[in-house]
This record gives sequence, structure tokens and C-alpha cells, in this order.
Amino acid sequence: MGDLITTTFFQIMAAGFFVGIVVGLTGMGGGALMTPALIFLGVGDASTIVTADLTAAAIYKSGGAITHAKEGSPNLPLAKWLIIGSVPMALLGPWLIHAVAGSEPDSLDTLLKECIGFALLLAAATYALRLYLNLRRVRGGGANADPDPHIRPLATLAVGALGGLLVGITSVGSGSVIMIALLMLYPGLSAVKLVGTDLVQAVPLVLAAAISNIVINGLDWTILIPLVIGSVPGTILGSRIAPKVPQSFIRRGIVIVLTMSGIALLDKAGWPPLGKDSEHPILVGIVGIVMVVVVPLIWGVLRKEQGLPFMGAPTVAELEGDTFRRRARRVEQQ
Repeated sequence: MGDLITTTFFQIMAAGFFVGIVVGLTGMGGGALMTPALIFLGVGDASTIVTADLTAAAIYKSGGAITHAKEGSPNLPLAKWLIIGSVPMALLGPWLIHAVAGSEPDSLDTLLKECIGFALLLAAATYALRLYLNLRRVRGGGANADPDPHIRPLATLAVGALGGLLVGITSVGSGSVIMIALLMLYPGLSAVKLVGTDLVQAVPLVLAAAISNIVINGLDWTILIPLVIGSVPGTILGSRIAPKVPQSFIRRGIVIVLTMSGIALLDKAGWPPLGKDSEHPILVGIVGIVMVVVVPLIWGVLRKEQGLPFMGAPTVAELEGDTFRRRARRVEQQ
């Protein structure tokens, strides 16, 4: 027991708790936040961290999926096609990355960090795109609600396959990349249907990715146990306080954090354009400062283009929900 309860144990538990709160507040997938946080804490190599994070995600995502299934919010036929595409690729992903990296542990660690870095930048871009698409849906009165849209099997399978490969290798993508793809393919699905469908398909996806990674890398219980202990109550707390917290700043902040984390991981991996011989924390900091200034300005310009005030209502939280869209449609019809 003394080997388990260490300073690192409490660091992982605290990281899991705070990331869990953000996941509960925003509904965003935890892998995009937890995996880089653990890598920067230095609690293990990248493959070990990815495996533990996927295993923890399989545990806490199951609870969310069961809740949504009981409430009848997921679109099960849509989730089925996503699962058919994602699970095989999630199983294949870890084997593929090991084959590419070769037998050298350092090569695998470097390649994984680069893959996770690019996955984080992709997640930041898709998350920002999701906010913009929701803004356009509001101004257009929103797409006509269609809880049971005509399924597009090939496109949905492709989305599932891409998401499965991404999650199997990096643990990033189940709650960001797949969500924006669903939003673009099926714009008539309500927010609750999107979230419910994404959660239901994410459970077998993450479970398959976790199993495949465990078979290859083993499972480090000293990371998994504190991660679960911290993330589960954090997610519950975040979900409960979400209605009381102004989420506009949090959601835009996530885009900034994901971008900085992605660049920092690429820098840490020695990605050639950033230089292999040394890290550049000042560059990462400059990127963060520039984004803190620029992102709100760009968001304000996009709002103005859609005929909304530079700041104010609808907030990002309202854009993510259905109430404002229904109200906007009624106004357009009057």
C-alpha cells in the first residue's frame, strides 16, 4: 500500500478531479485534456498513460451512456454504424503505431507524443468549428429537428473508423472529432441526441482501444486507481454545477489550452520544425498569450457577421443547447 499512496498518487488524483470537472461542465471528452496533463506531470511514458486514460474513460463514460440510454436520448441506429466503423480501428490502432515505431521504446514514446500533439490541435480546431456551426445554426433558425434522420452508412462508417483509429492511438477524439462530424452529417439532431449518441458509441470504442493497449502495454494500476478516484467525483461535480457556471469563457479557454498543449507536446517530442535539441516554453507561452487576445476578437467578428452583438447573448452555453434555437426559429416565423 505504501508503494501506491505516494505524492504522485495525489498529483494524478488531483489532475483527474480537475479534468473531470471540466468534462462535466462542458461534456468534452477527457482524453484531450487528461492525456497531456499526465504526460506533463511525468508519471509515465506516453503509451502507459494512454492505456490508463483509456481504461479510466471506459469506466466513467459507461455511467454517462447508461444515463442517456435510460432517458432515451441516443440515436441507436446511428450509434450502431459508428461502432461498426470505430471498434475494429480502435483495436488496430495500437498495433499499427507499434509497428511504425519499431522496437525502440524511445521511438515509440516520441512518435506517440507527436501523434497526441497533432490530435490535440485537431481537437482544438474541431471544437472551435463546432462552436461556429452552432452559431450559424442559431442565426439560420436551426435545422429542422430530425430525431430519426436517414442514416448515411458509408459516411458514418468512415467517421467511426477515423475516430476509432485516432482514439486507439492517442486516446483523443471520442468526444471532439466524432462529435463535430456528427454535427455536420446530421444537423437536424438535437444537442441532447448528439451527446447521447456520442456517449453510447464511445463506450465500446474506448473499451476496445483500452483492451488493445492493455494487451500490448500492460496496465499501470498506480496511474489508473488515482485517476478513477479523482475523475469520477470530478465529473459528477462538474455536471451538477454546469448550469450555474458561465461556460463561454471555459469553452473558449479549452480551445486555447488544447492548442498550447498540442504545440508543447510536439515541442517535447522534438518535432523537427520546432527543433530537436531543446524545448521552447517561451514559444508555447507566446502562442497562449496571442490566442488569449486573438480568439475573443475572432469570435466577436464571427458574431458580427451573423448579425449578433460583438459580445453577449447568445452565449456559448446557449449555442450548445436547444432552447435558444427554438426561440430563434419562433422569432424568424413571426
